Amino acid sequence: MGNKPSRSGHLPINGLDLYYEVHGDLAAPGIPLLLIPGAFMATDSMPDWVEAFAKTRAVIVFDQQGHGRTPDTARAMSYEQFGDDAAELLRALEVARADVMGYSQGGGAALQLAIRNPGLVSKLVAMSATFHRDGWHPSVAEAIATMSVADFAGTPVHTAFTAHTPEPVAFDAYLEKMKALNINDQQISERQMRAIAAKTMVIVGDADSVILEHALALFRLRGGADDEAAKTGLLQSVPQARLAVLPATSHIGVAGQADVVVPMVTAFLDDAPPVAPDLF
Repeated sequence: MGNKPSRSGHLPINGLDLYYEVHGDLAAPGIPLLLIPGAFMATDSMPDWVEAFAKTRAVIVFDQQGHGRTPDTARAMSYEQFGDDAAELLRALEVARADVMGYSQGGGAALQLAIRNPGLVSKLVAMSATFHRDGWHPSVAEAIATMSVADFAGTPVHTAFTAHTPEPVAFDAYLEKMKALNINDQQISERQMRAIAAKTMVIVGDADSVILEHALALFRLRGGADDEAAKTGLLQSVPQARLAVLPATSHIGVAGQADVVVPMVTAFLDDAPPVAPDLF
């Protein structure tokens, strides 16, 4: 990572010895950004994103249960629990409100954080994420079901895990929990999605594992689309929701698009007014 964290370590969070990093000054003016990586990813998985956002705001990033430097426990895994872990981390860091951006599994956790702890979330960015399992292409669950420990041998995921938990059976148990979590996914109702208070940005690749129609449904449930803008050709005010579809971009490819996405997300977080060129 280009810049070292200004603060890092482990905190006792909901029975976890949770590892976190802060980049920047949480006491500085402005709302910090909580960045939640995806499945099997850790704090050092998205360095370009952290470095880019940390230029203008404090960034908090953490390792979810069993990920990176946060050891697994006997506790079951769920998106609801991951959302609660994120909420408790913010409270432990004495952050009253944060903008929250989650990628893939992290996006699902971000949705739960916004639903279960609405007062903590200022704005919400769901990147390549779903609000129920039907939002994934059917082949995704099939691929996850075939994952084995051998697939992770020698990878950063396995290396980081065995550094704090060397027992082979522990990684086996972690992988089985992760498979169950991501195959079953979550079932957030449309009513719950509409009730989220935070303005929302939805980001997806046009070749994503997330079905495009699902991303569009998420955008609309969060207040996206403006009939007046469609009629006049002009967006008169800052919208409640934004949608970005990245061309020629897969699910994993989205994570490599920081240079394209960060400026769009920054404009969203800053409530940048819509562009209205003088054409006529």
